[in-house]
Amino acid sequence: GIILSSEAFIQEHIHTFLRQTGPAMSPFNAWVLLKGLETLSIRVKAQTESAAAIADALAKHPKISRLIYPGRADHPQAAIVKKQMRAGSTLIGFEVKGGKAAAFRTLNALKLARISNNLGDSKSIVTHPATTTHQRLTPEARAELGISEGFIRFSAGLEHKDDLIEDLNAALERA
Repeated sequence: GIILSSEAFIQEHIHTFLRQTGPAMSPFNAWVLLKGLETLSIRVKAQTESAAAIADALAKHPKISRLIYPGRADHPQAAIVKKQMRAGSTLIGFEVKGGKAAAFRTLNALKLARISNNLGDSKSIVTHPATTTHQRLTPEARAELGISEGFIRFSAGLEHKDDLIEDLNAALERA
């Protein structure tokens, strides 16, 4: 890669970062990355299919007050999604009735999905944006973005969709 900028900008913002982190990955890390790219499309296809099934199951759950999944016809931008994407997504957003306490009970009861700030792995991951990725925003700013205290983001992994649905349903019963 290349960074195009003034010399002053590079000295002020980039130079120290590159000295501390290194400007390129190691050959081994590059090889591992390339090996992962070989199966990426197969993994994403499977994860997206699981996410769609999970979203359909969650849409019917009585403890879910809101569901956001681009692959569903009830998504506000479903027409755009259909034009631009082959499938919905590997990510699902949903709001658990009962706010933060109910969301935390749900997260803590999950057996298959792991709590993390990151999304997108071969294993299913969940996060609570109000206390992680968006914690520095004011409650008003989070509300404007649709991130309530009960909102959870779920990233579907490669576990079997029926197992993930069963795990989520069991966790929601504890919400």
